[in-house]
Order: sequence, then C-alpha cells, then structure tokens
Amino acid sequence: MNRWDLWLSSEKVDKKTKQEIGEMSEEEKEARFRGFLSFGTAGLRGQMGVGLDRMNIYTVRHVTQALAETLFAPKNGSRGVVIAYDCRHQSREFAWESAAALAANGIPCFLFDDLRPTPELSFAVRRLQADGGINITASHNPKEYNGYKVYDADGAQISPEQARAVSEKMERLDILDGVRTCSPALRDKWVTLLGEQMDEQYLDQVLKQSLGGDTVREAGDSFPLVYTPFHGAGRSLVPQVLRRLGLKKVFTVEEQMIPDGSFPTVKSPNPEEKEGFALAVKLARQKGAGLIIGTDPDADRVGVMVEQDGEFVPLTGNQVGVLLIDYLIKRRREQGKLPHNAAVIKSIVSTPMADAVCASAGVSLVNVLTGFKFIGEKMEEWERTGERTYLFGFEESCGYLAGTHARDKDGVEASMLIAEMSCYYQKQGMSLLDGLARLYETYGWYAERVLSLAIPDAGGVTRRLRTDPPETVGGYAVLHIRDYLNGLNGLPPSDLLFLDMAGAGLAVRPSGTEPKVKIYVTARGKSREESDEICRRLTDAAPGLCGIC
Repeated sequence: MNRWDLWLSSEKVDKKTKQEIGEMSEEEKEARFRGFLSFGTAGLRGQMGVGLDRMNIYTVRHVTQALAETLFAPKNGSRGVVIAYDCRHQSREFAWESAAALAANGIPCFLFDDLRPTPELSFAVRRLQADGGINITASHNPKEYNGYKVYDADGAQISPEQARAVSEKMERLDILDGVRTCSPALRDKWVTLLGEQMDEQYLDQVLKQSLGGDTVREAGDSFPLVYTPFHGAGRSLVPQVLRRLGLKKVFTVEEQMIPDGSFPTVKSPNPEEKEGFALAVKLARQKGAGLIIGTDPDADRVGVMVEQDGEFVPLTGNQVGVLLIDYLIKRRREQGKLPHNAAVIKSIVSTPMADAVCASAGVSLVNVLTGFKFIGEKMEEWERTGERTYLFGFEESCGYLAGTHARDKDGVEASMLIAEMSCYYQKQGMSLLDGLARLYETYGWYAERVLSLAIPDAGGVTRRLRTDPPETVGGYAVLHIRDYLNGLNGLPPSDLLFLDMAGAGLAVRPSGTEPKVKIYVTARGKSREESDEICRRLTDAAPGLCGIC
C-alpha cells in the first residue's frame, strides 16, 4: 500500500487529516509522503501540514517516542524532561502532544505554562537536573514552519552522536503503530507546570551577569531605548530584565508585543534583517531613543540598531560579539572580576577580529564548529577540568552567552548586556558605533558577509572544491586551504572548507538540513573602504565559486 493509504486506513489518524489526504492530488501525496523530515543536531524543522515530511502531531509523536526509547529512556527512574514552546502556530499543541507521548512511556514532564525563551528552557533543564529538554520552535524561520529541538541533561542541544541514535530509532519505529500516547487525564498526572517561580530563578541568574549597574544608574532618564520581540517569547522577560537593571525608559513596540505565529507586522521575524525593524525605528524616532534591540521568536538571538546622524544603522552579529568581548574584559578587569584563566569561545566562522581583541587583552580564545552546542560542550568540559574559566561565547548569527546559567545562546541576557554597554559608552560621550570605530582603529578594519545560496546538491560544492581547488577568488590568490572533513586543529570532522588569502578568507559549508550552501566572507584592511572592497569582491565571486552563474 502507498504510505498515504496506510494513514487513510488507520484508526489512529483523525478524520480531519484523512479528509485533507483525500483532497490531495496524486502529485501532492507523493511529495508529502515521500520520506520523513530529517532529524539532526538541530532536531526537526519543516513546514506545518499533513504528511511524513511536515510538522504535525504524528511526526511530533514519532520523534518523541524515539526519544523515550533512547535519550530519555527510564533506567533507574526518570528525572523528567522539560518542555517549552514559542509563539508559532501549533507550538502549544505540539508541546502537549510531546508531554502525552512521554507520559505514555512513564516519563514525567515539566511543561512551561506559556511561551518562554529558549535560554530559559536550557536553564530549567540544569536547575531541575532533568534528563533533558524539548523546545517547540522554528527560531526565525517563516511563519509556515515549526520545529522540534532536543536538549541533553547539561542544557545544551544534543550531540551529532545522540542525534544519529534518535534518527536510527525513528527509522525502525512505525509512525502510527509504533508510537504511544495517552489521554489528557493520564497525561496531566505526569505533567508539572512551570511558571513565575522558574522565571524568577532564571532572571536572578541573568542579572548576576550584569557589570554595568553603576553606568545604568548614572544614565537615569537620559537613556531611552526601544525593544521588540517580533511577536515572540521575549515579550515578557526582556522588558523585565531591562527595567530591573535600572533603565527607566524602555519603550516596546506594542503591535509586536502580541504573540502571533503569523508575524503580521514583518516579512520575516529574523533580527538580522533590517526591514523587520521598521515599526521599532518609527517608535525610536518618536521617543528620541538611540538604541533598538530586537529578539527572534524564541528569544535566543538578538538584533541591534543604533542611531547615527538621524539614521538607524544595524550592527552585525560579529560586530556586537566583538563589542561585548571588549566590554566584558574591560569591565571585569576594572572591577577585579576577570579570572586569570578567562576564555572566550566563538564559532570558527565568526570574525577573526575577536581573536585579535582577546590576544591583546591576554584572554584565551577557542574556536569551535558552527552550532552553539559546541560552545556548550566546551563550557561543560572546562567546568569539569578547571582548565579555563568561561567568560563569553558567541556566533556570528547574533547568538551570545555570558555566564554558565545556560548552555544555549541567551537573547534575554544579551539584551541586558547590550543595553548596559550602551550606557557605558554614553558616559564617555560615545555610541556603540563610536566604540566599534575605536576598536577598528586599534585592531584593523574588518568586514564580514554571510551568503546563503540555494543549491540542490549542496554537498557537491565542497566535493568539487576539494578535487578542483581554485587558485584565485575574486582576483585574490588562495594561499592555503583548510579542510575539516576529517577533523583539523583538534576539531571534530565537518564538511567545512576555508580558503585563506592575504588579509581575507572565505569559508564554505553545506547546510545540514536544507539544500543550501553558506558562504562566510571575512576581510581585513587598513581602512573601512579597503576592507569593504575586499569583502565585496569576494562576495561577488562566491556564487561562481559554487557553480552558480
């Protein structure tokens, strides 16, 4: 039988789903039931709808059953699993379906009573000493998408090895007959709701990372800022932490404070995209605010815009990361709080300017593969060995974490640190852009670009570059190629290539979940104009390098 016929004949599939299948064309059925969504270290992510390759209650139950039989399998009792969700359509439903599947397998759950930021889930897993966590979110993806992220007992996203074990179990489990679920009454006996008490414990830890209470108090009423959660999970806790920090004028974009998975006020809820800040810019001009902060729907990533000569200029994730490294080191040193073995961790594709800042300050910097889980793994290792003391971690994609209360990027905490850092610069008569310019004058003018190119055979790009490496890119000679396919410089294997040039570099990485290739361009020049020109030429050459005319 065709896979959709099995669904149509199964007593476990609801009538509405069967009706939708019956109304599909044969081509649509083929597309929807061709195969399962791929499960990897980022969990599941896909469009919502009926089918094996869509996010729906059946695919959610399927992956939860696989987790119940692998990572969360009760051995000598279960410490439970924490479940959180964001504002997206069906997120709450998927969270409760996950709880029902775990309950049917004898696994207790701690479920947040409303949408919460991803970092609070990570914190709660650690605070409750749970076996792990599940987060229903698709981060900043379009409104048609939802996702399912899995966390280990340390509060970090699961490792590639754990993901493979779950994926292999899913292949052996029948999506309908191999899955357990239970009634709402039985489910509720296994569920403990989490609410304000956990919020307070989390916010307490976030506020402990503050180093700028003095400058915030001095700023008083003279420092207005605008915040937007893009309809997502940061709507409550980010304004709370900013006000508890001591900021008197925190203005929120009210239209975007309303949780809504349709994201009606933006084309994309991605804080890296300037267009999404239109309402925030309008409000900032009305209120005379020079700083805008925005968090993505699950509040783990932060976008920043700063006023300059009447215009609002976006800062990249690399720029904010470098500013925060410099700020945290300086402030901790001023306050006598900088550990002798302090260390920063960043993803290997993030700006090398961070290396220069750390080297100048005598602070170690460690590069890890892309994915905040690798930062979390290194944090866990240092806590165990005492080799280094974690200071800060960041990724170029606007993810930051100071302190060890969580093991994932924290948009709530980062919003606080960015705000107090702005007050610190204001005290010196400077903006964040002024502070960044001063860093460029000290360490050289860096420029970075990230491209995401849609290519059906994404892995074929790096295979071709390995067999036929380019001698030049954009007119610049390739001096050296770093290939991480079999591991390199102590890092595990990854389908990642670096093309090193004089004063520049270009990294190529196929996506693990989509038919896309990511290109990371970095350049260093003696002036802004020189670094921008190098970066532009490499960016223009990138599509051709990937075989796109």
